[in-house]
Amino acid sequence: MRLAVQAPFHLEATVRVLQRRPTNLVDTWDEQRYRRAVLIRGRPVVFEVCNRGDIDAPDVRMTLLTRGVASGSRAETATIATAILGLGHDPAVYQRRAQAEPGLRATALALRGMRPPRYPDLFQTFANVIPFQQVSLAAGMAVVAQLIRRFGQVLLAGGRESTLFPTARAVADAGASSLRQCGMSMHKAQALRAIAGLIASGALTAGAIESLSSNEAIDWLTRLPGIGPWSAALVLLRGFGRLDVFPAGDSGAQGNLVSLMHLRSRDSLARIAARFGTQRGCLYFYGLASRQLAAGLIHPAGPPRGR
Repeated sequence: MRLAVQAPFHLEATVRVLQRRPTNLVDTWDEQRYRRAVLIRGRPVVFEVCNRGDIDAPDVRMTLLTRGVASGSRAETATIATAILGLGHDPAVYQRRAQAEPGLRATALALRGMRPPRYPDLFQTFANVIPFQQVSLAAGMAVVAQLIRRFGQVLLAGGRESTLFPTARAVADAGASSLRQCGMSMHKAQALRAIAGLIASGALTAGAIESLSSNEAIDWLTRLPGIGPWSAALVLLRGFGRLDVFPAGDSGAQGNLVSLMHLRSRDSLARIAARFGTQRGCLYFYGLASRQLAAGLIHPAGPPRGR
């Protein structure tokens, strides 16, 4: 199945930013294909996405590795894959802005075609935010990995194993002590379990958040257990694709960008974020991807074709 996308499109960069680290257990990349297991109408479905074209002439295809998937579920899987990979975004908007910043130009060119990815559902969003509060990226990834191993589901499809992210119900029904064994503090375990319960019961829905402006949503989200302004901003950016939001309290993201752009202070970063306007959230992804570029996890896009 072909997925619609506007050129240019850098699949590898998009997936690497989605993963945050290559040790990610649910979002996997094998140098050519992105693989993911999702829950569609109560049934696990495993899919792969590859680009049969190139960055400037993408031909993005999704293949279902789970057999016997109904046509309606196939379409729903394509919709989720499109959302996860941020295929609906026009890259030209933030690409121009990024290239206009001298300290960001080289990185923006290397990441040409990268999309801002997002998590596929509300619970996965919170479960990828709360464990990262006030800890390093590596520590947060380790906690999420333990959460997945303890409460997730391993599937066999296409001759390989894929892991389904834990459901809100599974975490809501778990004891706080079980969540603490994943490496979370009691405060985080209680907050994640409480939010999982709200989502599982239908008391907390994505639709309720989507209907609010970003400022309204941040105010609303901070009333939830364990959610402060930084967490609320990250929920909107990584869970809802709200590019007008930048998690200003994210010391890791700020540090990446200050170092990357050779800025004198974080006040300088705030001024740059203001110039990005409604695309300021892309700065977060550029900062994260810059580290992966330096580590050789992302191959630079190279100049546009014909130049």
